[in-house]
Amino acid sequence: MDTAAAEWTDSERPVGGRRAGRVAGAWAAGLVLAGVSVVVGCRVADSDGITPVPQLLAFLPWLLAPTGFGLLLALLARWRVGMVWAVVVLGVLAWFIEPYGKTSEPGGTPLAELRVMTSNVEFGRGTDALIPAVRRHRPDILFVEECEYGCARALEDAFGGTDGAYPYREAVEGSGSDGSVIMSRFPLTRADGVPGTMGMPGAVADVRGHDVRLQLAHPMPPLPGQLGVWRRELGELRDYAAASKSPAILAGDFNASQDHAAFRRILDTGLRDSSRLAGDPRTPSWPAKTAPALGAQIDHVLVSEDFSANEATFLDITGTDHRALVVDLTLHQHE
Repeated sequence: MDTAAAEWTDSERPVGGRRAGRVAGAWAAGLVLAGVSVVVGCRVADSDGITPVPQLLAFLPWLLAPTGFGLLLALLARWRVGMVWAVVVLGVLAWFIEPYGKTSEPGGTPLAELRVMTSNVEFGRGTDALIPAVRRHRPDILFVEECEYGCARALEDAFGGTDGAYPYREAVEGSGSDGSVIMSRFPLTRADGVPGTMGMPGAVADVRGHDVRLQLAHPMPPLPGQLGVWRRELGELRDYAAASKSPAILAGDFNASQDHAAFRRILDTGLRDSSRLAGDPRTPSWPAKTAPALGAQIDHVLVSEDFSANEATFLDITGTDHRALVVDLTLHQHE
């Protein structure tokens, strides 16, 4: 009797072990898929949700990896509900990975060509590497975020003055991440900037006889506990975009990607992302250490419908956690 019981236990133990493994695999798959589904659900609902959703939305395309892992776990566990769940989430992700925003080309006569560059130099640490990059790429208009006092002096020494490459500038002076500057080959007229925690100067450029509104963007990042500030400052940029009637360029570190609802509100005003127009809608600009293999495009040059974009180039700048963005634009006659 005891021997038979022992033999029965030994023969059944592998079956029980496999069943327990499948249950554990199903639980693991469910947890992975539940986490991804919360983020994807907010994207479907056109909402940025609460922490950690906004932080994860920046990396929406890379959620394909954990979703695929969840599908594998469901397959190994033979959990049919999980398999269907994972396939649905993969389909939704594939749908929303498609670039957002308008891509129509202006039909008016070309009036002027210009090159725009934006770079977040991370508390000024990337200034020494930015200066030769500017000399190499020769943008007509330069937007620099987190340009503190030392950065501002270095750029002025390198490019400023009446005889310099960029004799016109508008800036918000500040330390750390607060300072920002716009430098231009074209004459600038001072304009009210967008209010924010960090400096966001504005100007109007005379581009070969045509007024172009310029606005540097640098809202607060979506840090835990400060999502309200992030949303409010992106909302201020959205209001600026909605009020712009003349040709406009809104450029900088938006601390948001096209997968954030607050950023899409800006695009919904009619501005278009020049990187998308130039064929680079998903090229990461941050964090520089892992880009372009992994990251998010949070640095943008947004333009009004008066512009077409011919080429976008992302540059590695030593010392900063952002890649710089250089865009070649053409200003067209408004129809």
